[in-house]
Amino acid sequence: MQACVSFSSSPHERAPPPLDMPEMRELVRRLAPVLVPAHLGVWQVDFERSEVAFDALLPQLLGTEADGSLALALPAWAGLVHPDDAARQRDLLEQCLRGGRERYEIEHRLHRRDGSWLECTFRAVVQERSPQGLARRLVGSYQECCSDLHRHEDLQVAATVFTHAREGISITDPQGTIIDVNHAFSRITGYAREEIIGKNPRVLQSGRQSPEFYAAMWKAIIQQGHWSGEMWNRRKDGSLFLEVVTISAVRDEAGLLRHYVAVFSDVTQARETELRLENIAHFDVLTGLPNRVLLFDRLRQCMAQCQRRASSLAVAFLDLDGFKEVNDRYGHALGDQMLIALARRMGDALREGDTLARVGGDEFVVVMADLDGPQHFEPLVQRLLMAASEPVALGLETLQLSASIGITLYPRDAVDAEQLLRHADHAMYQAKQAGKNRMAVFDVAQDAAQANLREVHQEIRSALERSEFALYYQPKVNLRTGEVVGAEALIRWQHPTRGLLAPGLFLPAIDDHVLSTFVGEWVIATALAQMSRWHAEGLMIKVSVNVGAYQLLDGSFAQRLEQLLRAQPDVPPEFLELEILESSALADMAQISHLMRHCQALGVRFALDDFGTGFSSLTYMRRLPAQVIKIDQSFVRDILADTDDLSIVQGVIGLATAFRREVIAEGVETMAHGEVLLALGCELAQGYGIARPMPAAALPQWTRDWAAAHPQGSPLNGRDDGAISY
Repeated sequence: MQACVSFSSSPHERAPPPLDMPEMRELVRRLAPVLVPAHLGVWQVDFERSEVAFDALLPQLLGTEADGSLALALPAWAGLVHPDDAARQRDLLEQCLRGGRERYEIEHRLHRRDGSWLECTFRAVVQERSPQGLARRLVGSYQECCSDLHRHEDLQVAATVFTHAREGISITDPQGTIIDVNHAFSRITGYAREEIIGKNPRVLQSGRQSPEFYAAMWKAIIQQGHWSGEMWNRRKDGSLFLEVVTISAVRDEAGLLRHYVAVFSDVTQARETELRLENIAHFDVLTGLPNRVLLFDRLRQCMAQCQRRASSLAVAFLDLDGFKEVNDRYGHALGDQMLIALARRMGDALREGDTLARVGGDEFVVVMADLDGPQHFEPLVQRLLMAASEPVALGLETLQLSASIGITLYPRDAVDAEQLLRHADHAMYQAKQAGKNRMAVFDVAQDAAQANLREVHQEIRSALERSEFALYYQPKVNLRTGEVVGAEALIRWQHPTRGLLAPGLFLPAIDDHVLSTFVGEWVIATALAQMSRWHAEGLMIKVSVNVGAYQLLDGSFAQRLEQLLRAQPDVPPEFLELEILESSALADMAQISHLMRHCQALGVRFALDDFGTGFSSLTYMRRLPAQVIKIDQSFVRDILADTDDLSIVQGVIGLATAFRREVIAEGVETMAHGEVLLALGCELAQGYGIARPMPAAALPQWTRDWAAAHPQGSPLNGRDDGAISY
């Protein structure tokens, strides 16, 4: 049920001046031609008091009589609004309150006392805002929309509004001659009422608006009856001010133009405050250069321009070398002066369209757009380096710094603005590491490779967590006796999309990464656990595993190895053999030698893998206490056709014999290979000619089949084809 509300006089409203005052009668007389023919009423929303105030016209229209100025609490006012209009009306008030709008204009219905609905158009303008940006009040007019209006003159209220409004108000005749202004008009413009009466508002024009601006304004007034907007005008003293103005055409009941009414507010100070805040938000306070916010805005604009014009741009990240020492020695005040001077010099070294921004204490960024070619940035950067390195005289001190500059180029470096800055920053650190006072260019290809490497690292880390790795085992045999002497554990990756991957497809990516330690430890632990299961089944077989340099040089390697051996107490330590590459020993031979002796004290054996491929194989054999030497398969594979490889293999076997080391050949693929190796004195071998790497579950059966196939000992006996007997 719609509320029926009684109006009461507001205690906050000032009583209007008596009608018998000569100046009031004159003012009422002048306002009458404006308000009465237009059937306009005056209203105000005071957000701080949460009330709405009206003149006497509204209660007359609603059928509720009251005297003087009227006030209504906002909830009571909301109760008068038609339910279908309530949401629109409430949302518009909220927008004006919160700063979303400055003007309020809406048509909605109000509940009359007799139960009918009054349809009105309400217009108002925000008059003032709090420091938090909330509107304090709305002031404006209203008018009944229906044709059968029942209007009553209330010139005293109109005169009060006209006289005491904070907004400037001017009234002109149809020809544009000013016939009246209020006190606020004189206060804002500096023109006394007597000076401006009879003149055209053109005397206020500032010259900032174009003829097209005024043509569009008058077109709107003629076609729509009103126009609202901002314009710059000139005061009597010549100073400019910015106003928010509404100009309305006033017509009588016959539709004839009677007057123009302009209502305006001076927003110059508010705009200046806004510009100052915007300046603080977008410019560095010390140097006046664009800050990071404005930098990114301009950079994105330049990137879009590059795409349209098929051109290039360069982003330069500049850091001053030695600035911290200046601050520490001479103080921050002198340091600030240094920054201001260098910022000015570097700006002078650039082109007009380039952007120089300060993004940190002694960090600057330059955006060089419209480059004809990728290398055209170099002369500009050289000028920047010179500008930063020239001496600066500050009072009695003359100081000199230099700069390190990192460069990245767009669209060659096809990333977003934030990433471009990070890449230039990365290149800047490379310039510092290279000696400072120079530039370095970001390597896109290298960064892409590093990104791919990081992705592989994450995949390997996830593979460990998801147990996607497995060990395959390749048997080792004695060619003379046929005995299975052990197996080498070789890691495989059961990749969810790429299938079973050999170690060469992923291990090189973690050679110098901590992940190699985690993977290597998993291999040792898995091999020991598998040996434990085999031993329980009666298969007593030794297993060798590969260990990389990064894992070996981990200070806790020996301790972790001892813990892994203790976890499998039924596996004798001598059943585990660690294979290390010659290149691993090259990292720190003394440390590797000490570590090997520590681990050998635990019972573990060592083999020197891929022997012969290093630079100082004889030195390694002499200084490293490995029990086994493995001849690299690259030499073994071609001993049948390459006399040099045959000589190398023969030499390695001779060295192993001289140093009392066991020797094993890998890469044995045929009977002929085995016969040559036996003839040279190498009895132990592994390779595809003996067996391919196989899952752990397959090795016990393979050893039984191998023993059954070679009851007489040597697998070379009785063979006249190219393959070793199996």
